[in-house]
Amino acid sequence: MSDAVETKKAVATEGTLEKTASSGQRSSDAEFPAEAQVEADLNVTEQDLSEAKELASRLTLEEIRPMMEKVLLIHEHDPNFPYTIIQRIKSFLANDAVFENPEKHAVLIEEMKLEAALITVNSPYAEVRAVVDNHDDADIPCGTIRAVVGPWLWILDSVGLHQSAVLDSPTNHHRPGERCSAACLSLGKLCEKTLPDVGFTLWGIRHSLNPGKFSKKEHMLITIMANVSWNYPYTNNIIWVQYLPSYFNQSYAGQFSYQILIALSTNFIGYGMAGMIRRFLVYPSYCVWPASLVTIALNSAFHNDKTGPVASPFGRVFTMSRIKFFAVTFAAMGVYFWFPNYIFTALSIFSWMSWIAPNNLNLNTITGFNNGLGINPWPTFDWNILLFDYTDPLMIPFFSTFNKFIGATISIFVTAAIWYTNTWSTGYLPINSNRVFDNTGGLYNVTRAVDSRALFDADKYAAYSPPFLSAMNLTVYMFFFAIYTATISYAYLYHRHEIMMGFRNLINSFRKNKDSNVGQYSDVHNRLMAKYAEVPEWWYTIIIVVAIAVGCAGIAAWDTYTSPGVIFYGLALCAIFVIPVGIIKAMTGVEVTLNVIAEFIGGSWVQGNALAMNFFKSFGYVTCAHALWFSNDLKLAHYVKIPPRQTFMAQMIGTLLSTFVCTGVLNFQMNQIPGVCTREAPNRYTCPGINTFFTASVLWGTVGPVKVFGKGGLYPALLVGFPLGFVLPIAFFFIQKKYKKGWLRQVHPVAMFYGALSLAPYNLSYIWPAVPIAWFSWVYLKKRYLAFWSKYNFVLSASFSSAIAISGIIIFFTVQWLQVELDWWGNSVTAQGCEDEACTLFTAAEGEYFGPRLGEFH
Repeated sequence: MSDAVETKKAVATEGTLEKTASSGQRSSDAEFPAEAQVEADLNVTEQDLSEAKELASRLTLEEIRPMMEKVLLIHEHDPNFPYTIIQRIKSFLANDAVFENPEKHAVLIEEMKLEAALITVNSPYAEVRAVVDNHDDADIPCGTIRAVVGPWLWILDSVGLHQSAVLDSPTNHHRPGERCSAACLSLGKLCEKTLPDVGFTLWGIRHSLNPGKFSKKEHMLITIMANVSWNYPYTNNIIWVQYLPSYFNQSYAGQFSYQILIALSTNFIGYGMAGMIRRFLVYPSYCVWPASLVTIALNSAFHNDKTGPVASPFGRVFTMSRIKFFAVTFAAMGVYFWFPNYIFTALSIFSWMSWIAPNNLNLNTITGFNNGLGINPWPTFDWNILLFDYTDPLMIPFFSTFNKFIGATISIFVTAAIWYTNTWSTGYLPINSNRVFDNTGGLYNVTRAVDSRALFDADKYAAYSPPFLSAMNLTVYMFFFAIYTATISYAYLYHRHEIMMGFRNLINSFRKNKDSNVGQYSDVHNRLMAKYAEVPEWWYTIIIVVAIAVGCAGIAAWDTYTSPGVIFYGLALCAIFVIPVGIIKAMTGVEVTLNVIAEFIGGSWVQGNALAMNFFKSFGYVTCAHALWFSNDLKLAHYVKIPPRQTFMAQMIGTLLSTFVCTGVLNFQMNQIPGVCTREAPNRYTCPGINTFFTASVLWGTVGPVKVFGKGGLYPALLVGFPLGFVLPIAFFFIQKKYKKGWLRQVHPVAMFYGALSLAPYNLSYIWPAVPIAWFSWVYLKKRYLAFWSKYNFVLSASFSSAIAISGIIIFFTVQWLQVELDWWGNSVTAQGCEDEACTLFTAAEGEYFGPRLGEFH
């Protein structure tokens, strides 16, 4: 079926409007030409607008009124939706004269028709229209043999490499789908050129080794498999601290059967949840999922480039294709990345103000990159720093980046106030650290507070020290507490209509005779996807049930000192937060992780039992995290029009394969690497991440959060974060209702809290540089050069991220692994004075200590 026929069919399909459109504020109907104004207000290109004209000519006033009412209901508080459009729709709906005397308001009505038509045939969001095709060809091959089997070797290699890297270097945070895209394209093209057209027929469908040209749908299906298979099982951290003699020394943790059971449980339980919530987080058009747009842009650049010449801000017309643009920028960043990350590292940590007086306490505290607050007008020339915490300024909307910056700035001032007043003895510690300290300022030695079984020892603890946290870490914990309650109140106030619509859809899906009009999302992408068979809810239900069963078997059959009820705790925590957290991430790119609340509740519930707390943390955090990761991939498939059952197959195969590979590599590491996770381990397999995990498990599981944040603890005042977080979104909600300002709609309390908790040991130097770049991309370019922005913005994001990932791997294996160092000023100036060894306000004298007196803090 041709694209044109399919588009017309989608437009003609009955359904409620889900996408939105608009127009700006004007004093009278006669002051504007409808088409030009719609193009400006909706930020659409002439090509997008021309496609909507045919439908607009057929719409009636009676049809567009309920459409606009639906738009207003869903998008009134949507920060991605243009404010001028909302205002225009409100004026249209509130003006009864429009409906009583339509002939007197012909221009306004024509504008509304054009807006309604545009959001019916396409997306209301320019960023989605820029990369997502609103056409589909059902005959394009997708779930082919080569798409499912071909990438296995790549997945086996990458997953094994990632699991191996856990013992040595920090996890790479670049998006795996972009990393594998070029490699998978090459593999697909090789299969296209070399494999014979032989196969078999199953259920009336022919499956061939080579069905023809390697398609963009096959390419995206492989990308989805790579995405779900990249992350190693979180339970591997538990396995390490159980197994190693220097930790819990539980030899049974080396058994493959135990490892695979708990790994499969944590990996698949989140996948089942993703399927159950797809009507909340995947099908609605307001769930944009910014990260998915970059992956689609790269996929589209590899397969087709229909866009023509575009005007640029550089005074000339750009005719370069997207794939050539990707190649040029990829190569440029690949070469440049060597400078800030190896040749001239001061470009990465450009803390130039601290170089003036490296030992000046106040200067380095305020401006320091390594150990300070990072207040610096331009602190880096390293694009990788801008990708900190997945905040790519080209990928994430500007309002999200800016809210994060505002929250981080507030956190900086709170931290400075705590530290300079020596509140809670923080002046004896570095101002910015995520480490845990004792009452002498040294690192907390958990072995001095536990017995030989790593269980809490009250006498040893009373004779040693309570755990102390740095000023920045205390601020982060307070805002962590705040963000959880803020997420709940924000979701209710701003998204309750969308959430209820999702529940109606979910309930309707279980009915035998489904009502096609119940709370449906009938934007063009949902209508195009309607031709493909849906994945039944009972498939996902079975996944959840099986995941629970194998998890219970793994926990109950071995001496884990943990109840299988921890799995249901994880499900309950996920059920409460996954939809609010998911909606916020889908709209802003900000993900509220549940690791701290899982630790807090789990550690309070099982005080003195670090192993049980680890299971609470794993199931409480991973269940929701995996549900969101898998939902992002479901949105990818939804945008590219991959049949849902083929996406299901790809996610299942990728997750199952990666789980077994990671567990196999884990066993190899345990049995074949002598002295693994010790100072004597070869190839620097000293396991810094595992050490941190063990420290956290003993601190929050053995010592327990009650002793830290509860009555009689050091930091009960930080619990003010819970009511603060709940109240702040309510305050902003009513302020926005009273003062109807466009900029107020861009204030996002949860994103601000997220920025506040993104610190320790990081600081403002990691967050601020993204702000001007995000403004230039999302505000300046998008508004003035939309065609240029649409063509190149997300491709540039993909090329830079891919280049950094590949270049980083090359640097690691060619020079860092061999310990080839460049010893010169440009690589040493960043580690002088307080930037090398963190400075403190006060220092405990020899034999003295700070804080509560011994015996008074038990």
